[in-house]
Amino acid sequence: MNDQDRSALPRVGVVGLGAMGLGMARSLRAAGYDVGVHDLRPDVAAGFARDGGTAFASPGELAADADVLVCVVVNAAQVESVLFDADGAAEGLRPGAVFVMCSTVDPSWSARLEERLAERGVLYLDAPISGGAARAAAGELTMMTSGPAAAYALADPVLDAMSGTVYRLGEKAGLGSKVKIVNQLLAGVHIAAAAEAMALGIRAGVPAEALYEVITHSAGNSWMFENRMAHVLAGDYTPLSAVDIFVKDLGLVLDSARPERFPLPLAATAHQMFLQASASGLGTEDDSAVIKIFPGIDLPKPVEG
Repeated sequence: MNDQDRSALPRVGVVGLGAMGLGMARSLRAAGYDVGVHDLRPDVAAGFARDGGTAFASPGELAADADVLVCVVVNAAQVESVLFDADGAAEGLRPGAVFVMCSTVDPSWSARLEERLAERGVLYLDAPISGGAARAAAGELTMMTSGPAAAYALADPVLDAMSGTVYRLGEKAGLGSKVKIVNQLLAGVHIAAAAEAMALGIRAGVPAEALYEVITHSAGNSWMFENRMAHVLAGDYTPLSAVDIFVKDLGLVLDSARPERFPLPLAATAHQMFLQASASGLGTEDDSAVIKIFPGIDLPKPVEG
């Protein structure tokens, strides 16, 4: 891409360089964007900038330089901090700029945030993501988005650079988050079920490797079983998505169903499993560590290199 082509692209900023945000920022850079970044860990932002891009000291400074600001933090409280704390992005964003919110949040909160930003003339896309760190790094995320046409008009090429599929679910914020809530219900239940199944097999004396091989080639397989139980086989609970993420996300699932008086028995059980794991001191481990709540099983140990 030559300098003229690059100058025609919207200026993009990414706040939050965790497992997902860092991959997204790198995908944008690979697509030719001059990416500005901010993270609470200045060394992480500086490390990204060394390979191309600019590290900013605050969300406000980054927002003032961005046409499209992508926020990839853990929850609604962190989004609020990014936007409205001292040196927050809300003050720096110019009228007509687009704020892309990628966290898993309460849909009604997302709808209110759209209204708050509209008062400042800032466009908003409700845009939670799915796919994990590997797909973020490859620019192959799924994005579940909703928002006004004017926001898409500016942000579409940015979304495409970060994702394999962008779903447009409506013109109002909240719809993207509603779909993400349903996705997280399934993801959490599938991880919990995968852990229960693997634990039962191990307790019954089936070698874990053999059980994994058979299930991943049988009708009982799921993407979560294949992905997360590989972590269990490796004895590696380095968090790509932590136990406490599903404490939060399944809590949001249950909260969203309560006003509808809608029963979610499987989601409630899975939530209790992740709560138990967190209460046992496993909250910061990979979410596959929920298998450790089951008694009397000898889990695979890490392979020493």
